[in-house]
Amino acid sequence: MIKELKEFLFKGNVLDLAVAVVIGAAFKAIIDSLVADVVTPLILNPVLKAAGVANIAQLSWNGVHYGNFLAAVLNFLVVGTTLFFVVKAANKAMSFRKQAEAEEEVIAGPTQEELLVQIRDLLAQKNI
Repeated sequence: MIKELKEFLFKGNVLDLAVAVVIGAAFKAIIDSLVADVVTPLILNPVLKAAGVANIAQLSWNGVHYGNFLAAVLNFLVVGTTLFFVVKAANKAMSFRKQAEAEEEVIAGPTQEELLVQIRDLLAQKNI
């Protein structure tokens, strides 16, 4: 059962899906931060001034939070880099496994049935 689980987890499709989910979540954080911390304040400031709000601090708005946005971008870069190395290591491990399986097939001699067929053929030739 553990062997089946291992094969399932290291299939290319499962690994690709996991990477896509993690990268998607990190990218969503960038977009959310861009909208909430950069775009909305840039749009809100002129609207509030046009509406005649004298004290913007009364509305608990403190301007553009570019630090939050840069943190989201940095987080995305770290997650992406880490996933790159994880996928690279997984691909290398899979290639080693495939190479070992190929060597086992080459090293493995004839099967029992093949040997019995050869013995039968040799005995049949001797009786002729």
